[in-house]
Amino acid sequence: EFPTGLLLAEASHGSLQRYLDNHYDTIPLSLRKKWFLQAIESVAYIHNRGVIHSDLRPDNFLVHSTDPTSLDLWLCDFGAATCEEQLGLAVGGLPDAGVFDPNSKWEPTPATDIFSLGSVLYTILKGHWPYRALRGSFDSLEEMEQYETLVDDRFKQGIFPDVKGLFGGEVIMGCWSQKYSDMNKILEDVAPSKC
Repeated sequence: EFPTGLLLAEASHGSLQRYLDNHYDTIPLSLRKKWFLQAIESVAYIHNRGVIHSDLRPDNFLVHSTDPTSLDLWLCDFGAATCEEQLGLAVGGLPDAGVFDPNSKWEPTPATDIFSLGSVLYTILKGHWPYRALRGSFDSLEEMEQYETLVDDRFKQGIFPDVKGLFGGEVIMGCWSQKYSDMNKILEDVAPSKC
């Protein structure tokens, strides 16, 4: 009489990465600013509840139409998440090159998510990952490995893409440079009145 199983919501427009790949040239800056804030709010929300996502990247945000004129971001894929205090869960996953600080410890921490968030915010605004000029998936394993080597080398040296003049550039650089120790400070810096 009562069905069993999991009921999962479906995002109407797929992943943020796919949406950026297919529609980058037509996404207005106002929508990018909205997504910028929503990405920050979603990570702050989970951090304030003791959850570390551990795999923040544009593929793990979904684009959903809540009404015919509005597209919103949803954070998804908590398969690598850690929530030790409340639930005793510690999967220990880490993000990919380009969204991971190669100078950090090999363990999920709030700083792991904050660094990754910087790369997600950069991608929302630029349409591609840091130090990757092209949108879309990699054409080969070799291309992906070359990108990983390049971006890890630059990030290890503390060399980040230029964000001067970019909306929210100070926040992005703050995420990458460890200016922020928690998400609440980022929220303060991007309060809607400041955007």
